[in-house]
Amino acid sequence: MANFFQDNADLRYYFERGVEWDELVRLTEKEYRDEGGFENLAEAREFYGEILELAGQFAAEQIAPYAAELDTQDNRIVDGEVVAPPRVATIFEQLGELELHTLTIPRELGGMNAPMLVSFLVSELLARADVSVMTHQGFHGGMAMAALIFSIHEGTTEVDAETLRIQKTRFEGLIRSIVDGKSWGCMDITEPDAGSDMAALRCRGELDDEGVWRITGEKTFITSGHGEWHYVIARTEPVTDAESPLSGLEGLSMFMVPAHVTDADGSVRRQVEIARLEEKLGHHASATCALAFDGARAELIGKRGEGFRYMLILMNNARLGVGFEALGLSECAYRIARDYAAERRSMGKTIDRHEMLADYLDEMKSDIEAVRAIGVTAAQHEEIAQKLAIQLRFQADLSEQARADLERRRKRHSRKSRRLTPLLKFVAAENAVKHARLAVQILGGVGYTREYGAEKLLRDAMVLPIYEGTSQIQALMAMKDTLMGMVKAPKRFLARLAEARVTAISARDPLVRSAARVTLASLSAQQHLLLSTAADKAKALRGKPLAEWPERFLKNWDPKRDFRLAMLHAERLARLLTHEVVVEILLEQAERHPGRREVLERYLSRAELRARHEAETIHEYGERILRSLEEPASLAAE
Repeated sequence: MANFFQDNADLRYYFERGVEWDELVRLTEKEYRDEGGFENLAEAREFYGEILELAGQFAAEQIAPYAAELDTQDNRIVDGEVVAPPRVATIFEQLGELELHTLTIPRELGGMNAPMLVSFLVSELLARADVSVMTHQGFHGGMAMAALIFSIHEGTTEVDAETLRIQKTRFEGLIRSIVDGKSWGCMDITEPDAGSDMAALRCRGELDDEGVWRITGEKTFITSGHGEWHYVIARTEPVTDAESPLSGLEGLSMFMVPAHVTDADGSVRRQVEIARLEEKLGHHASATCALAFDGARAELIGKRGEGFRYMLILMNNARLGVGFEALGLSECAYRIARDYAAERRSMGKTIDRHEMLADYLDEMKSDIEAVRAIGVTAAQHEEIAQKLAIQLRFQADLSEQARADLERRRKRHSRKSRRLTPLLKFVAAENAVKHARLAVQILGGVGYTREYGAEKLLRDAMVLPIYEGTSQIQALMAMKDTLMGMVKAPKRFLARLAEARVTAISARDPLVRSAARVTLASLSAQQHLLLSTAADKAKALRGKPLAEWPERFLKNWDPKRDFRLAMLHAERLARLLTHEVVVEILLEQAERHPGRREVLERYLSRAELRARHEAETIHEYGERILRSLEEPASLAAE
């Protein structure tokens, strides 16, 4: 029987040896004190393995064979409701029977209580079969967990301090309706005239005369927007002064809006209108909706003005999810190309024996292994950080020392997650497009037809660098965090730079030397960008009193104003940072498991050359572009 988990040795490596399961499972199982839970790590891992086996077989046998059919059957609007095509409906009926949507929901709320990491691995398996199915599936359990996390953050969840079991939570009805398979949710953020610019959102949240919140406005490009539960970000504070913080992100609030409400006469009506279904290049089995709100009844989440904060909670996990979605698509593209090339003969041999195509396939395999390394590591750190935060919030009997130790652990994991997550979204999405494109090229003429599915992968891949934060936004986030980290801790940066220089020359292991050279290329580019920025900032001190220099130079850094050269090179820096973290992860794996040296060696054979090129470009290029941006627009256009 086909099984997408069993046939993937690299994925099985992470499940069997590459993940530090102990800490994650202890937190998930509340130190094995959870009622009805597992008694030890071995029991938990056996269950997780069964889930992955089940998902891998289902993806391979019940989704992948119908990918072409899913691509040709669109959703429709009938009497104001979205009707799924027959194959989509059948697949989700089967998924509902498997109850994979309850995977991460706590036991006391009717779920399986598995780690989010297991859910992300399942997402990769489903995405390899069809990204539309994976995407919609994520808006079931994922939105239920979002409701729980929102309630925890706003303080409306009650937890037993000793057992850490949930006793009461604000959105329990929502969560249980999803657990029962009756509904799902969606994130309503994007608007027609406001994409990445959150401050430009115009959808309004207003209190009526009876103290009920009402939402009015439009949202567009909403994945699975035909769901029952809508997380809507809307402007609640009037814009009276363009310079006021309330005119930007601080004027936004988060709401829960049910699609249907019951009126006083007992009748049920839809209050979130599905204005249209978007006609898309790919992802045809996934409904993408334009929505209209006209005084829709809503519940405020948290406090007024906290909308952006709650949105970041949603988006962080969504970006991890897209990383695994892209990974599954890349895996599919690689396997289509590899299997075709192993059968297609040209000039006396199969085309996988031709040098250029062998190089393409090797590159795809190495890229996929790199993305999986970042994805699993990022997801693990993010989940541990979140669960430690919950423990700190609710476990009242902790000693001062124990609380301090937990907080240090939480910060360490959170720091690593923040470093890795934008890089995962960036590189996974960009690689998915590249790999789908290579699959079409390797298949040649038949790749351009629908016979093998390669062209479908390319169409499906094109949205990945766009939604849940564009690749450019991820690169800018990574750049900002990196350079601001250097400003805040210059000694730590210089120590890393010195260590990389020594290791690149003196390490006995050639792979360690090569890894250090990759790190050195990244750090040297970071240093160049910061020194260039600092030089520009120093120029601004001319004419200012000497006593003000320390305050003006060391504080009040504004990435939008001060990091112009760095913003120009943000994508190049993101690629460098990706190489840096991948070699860190793979080197650590190779030290623990010698069998992983081959994976590290294959990655380094490309990464060292690419890192050197990116670093040289950052050092040598950019002044001309920046000068052109200083010219009046009319002159620049000539």
